[in-house]
Amino acid sequence: MTIICWNCGGSLADIPRPISRHATCSHCFNELHCCRLCRHYDPKRTMQCFEDRADPPLQKENANFCDFFVPGADAFQARTTTKADTAKSQLDALFGETDGETSGENKGENNEENNGEVNREDSGPVSEEDAARRKLDDLFN
Repeated sequence: MTIICWNCGGSLADIPRPISRHATCSHCFNELHCCRLCRHYDPKRTMQCFEDRADPPLQKENANFCDFFVPGADAFQARTTTKADTAKSQLDALFGETDGETSGENKGENNEENNGEVNREDSGPVSEEDAARRKLDDLFN
C-alpha cells in the first residue's frame, strides 16, 4: 500500500514503519502520526473518528499518541476547503455570482474610489451595490 502525506500528497515511502509520533513529511514537514493521516479519520462524523474506543484529540493535524492510528491511503485531499473558501462561496451564492465572474480580475476595473463610487475604465460609475460587492471581494483576495 502506497501512503502519501495528508497535507501535500508527497510520497511517504522513505518513512520507516510503524510511523513514529515524531515523524514528519520530508516534503512539507507536517507531522504524520495525526488524525488526518489515519484511516479512521472521517470529517463528517461528530468526533471525526470511526474508531469508537479512541479518544480523538481536538487538533486533527497535530501529532498524537492514539493507539488506534493506522495510516490511510486516501488521506490526501487535493483541495481541502478552508473557512475563507466556504465563506467566499456563500457570499458568491448570496450575490448570484458564478465561478467565472470574479470581481476585479476579469472585468478590467479601476479600484480607485470617488465619494463611495468605483469607476470602471470602460463605463461610468457603478452602483452602490457593486461597489460594496467589490470591497467584499477585496477582503478575500
